[in-house]
Amino acid sequence: MKLVRAFIRPEKEQEVVLALEGAGFPALTKMSAMGRGKQKGLKVGDVVYEELPKTLLLIVVKDDEVDRVVSIIQEQARTGNIGDGKIFVSPVEEVITIRTGEVEL
Repeated sequence: MKLVRAFIRPEKEQEVVLALEGAGFPALTKMSAMGRGKQKGLKVGDVVYEELPKTLLLIVVKDDEVDRVVSIIQEQARTGNIGDGKIFVSPVEEVITIRTGEVEL
């Protein structure tokens, strides 16, 4: 299994979430985040915004579903402008359901 972490623009959150749900991936976690990428913030005139709002989506999927999930996120979150976000994919060693104690490897 893999953990897909996507930092996206807050205004694209609903589009991404609805697309994932429509593709059969209803379970995810979302959080508000602040950060900056390679551009080190945003400069508007004399004002520099060092941290910009982002939405962090977390979704655990089977190995063979990663490419599809990443593709959906890219398609729905892309505006073509700097600051569209990043997607990170990491291995998940174990999943434990708290209520039942069921373990998935």
